[in-house]
Amino acid sequence: MNKEQLLKYCGSLDQAVSVRPVTYADGRANGLRAVQVKNGPLEYTLMADKCLDPAELRYKGLNMSFLSKPGLQGRNPYDTHGGEAIRSIMGGAMFTCGFENIHGPRTVDGEEYPMHGRMRTTPVEKLSMDARFEGEDYAAVVSGEAREAALFGQNMVLRRTVSSSYGESAIRFRDEIENQAFRPEALCFLYHINAGYPFLEAGCRFLIPHTKCEYRTEESAAMLGKHLVTTEPIDNAPEQVYLYTPAAHSDGSTFAALVNDRLGLALCVRWNVNQIPYLTQWRSMASGDYAVALEPTNADFDSRESANTEILQPLQTHVNEFSICVAEGPEAIAALEAEYAALMG
Repeated sequence: MNKEQLLKYCGSLDQAVSVRPVTYADGRANGLRAVQVKNGPLEYTLMADKCLDPAELRYKGLNMSFLSKPGLQGRNPYDTHGGEAIRSIMGGAMFTCGFENIHGPRTVDGEEYPMHGRMRTTPVEKLSMDARFEGEDYAAVVSGEAREAALFGQNMVLRRTVSSSYGESAIRFRDEIENQAFRPEALCFLYHINAGYPFLEAGCRFLIPHTKCEYRTEESAAMLGKHLVTTEPIDNAPEQVYLYTPAAHSDGSTFAALVNDRLGLALCVRWNVNQIPYLTQWRSMASGDYAVALEPTNADFDSRESANTEILQPLQTHVNEFSICVAEGPEAIAALEAEYAALMG
C-alpha cells in the first residue's frame, strides 16, 4: 500500500507497524530493556542492553530463531568471564561478536579476550525509536550507540540503525564502527545469525555461494559433503564450523540462505564482501542444542591472531550494511537457487 491507501485503512498506524519499548521482569531477563517491532509479516525484539541485537525473529507467527538452554537473559556477572561465559550465550536471532575478538576465550600476549568478545553484552545509549513514512513506505527505525572502551585502552563505538518497512520480510542493519582512540585497534566482527525450531528441522539445506571452504576441527572435516543438509537431533553430537570465501556479484553483493522445503521458507542473509569478506557456517545437530548459524565476518578462525586481522586507524570508521530476510514460496526459493547457481558459475 502507498501512504494514502494505508491511512485510509488504518485508524492508528500501530495496526500496521508498531515500535514499543519494553522491560522484562522475570528470571534471567529481569530488567532487560528491549524494543518490540512488528511490521506485518515480521515480529522481532531488539535488546537495548545488548547492542540492539534481535532476541527473536518470527515470520507470520512462526519462530525462526534459536534460544539456548539458559534462555532469554539480560546482562550477568559471568557474561564475559572466561569459560563461564558459555552460560550467557542465549543465541537469539543474532548476537554481535567483537570487536577485539570473535571466538572462544583466549590469552594473546598476556591479554585475556572473552568468549565472542564484549560487544554482545554492551548496552546502547542514545536509544531512539520511531515509526514513520519514508516516501510511500511506512518504516520502523530503531537506533543507538554502544561503546567498548577501557581506561588506557580501546575506545570503539558502534552506531547501529535497524529498520524495516510495512509488509517487508526483511530487517536492515547499518553499523558504523569508529575507533575513537588515538592508537590503531584490531577490528574483528562476526554477526552470529541463528536459526532454530520449528523453522529448523531435518532436511533443511544451505545455499552458500563460495569460492573456498575451510573447516575448523576434525569433527567438521568428517562431515564435509554432508554439512549442507541438517539431520535429526543427535544426542551429544559435536558442533561443526566452516569458513567460506563467498562468491559475489560484480558489485560485491552476495547472500547465504537456509531453506526449509517442507515449509516453503528460506532464511536469508545479504551483505557486501567489500565490507564483510567472509562467512562462517555453524552447525549444532546436538539434541537440546539444535541450531545452525550463518555468520558474516571479517575474521578467520584465528581472529585477532591472524595476519589478515583488519586494523582500524585512529578516528577511522568502518561501515557494514546487511539484511536478514525471509523468502516464501516456490518462486522465491527458485530465485535464490538461480542466484546461487549464477554465483557458483
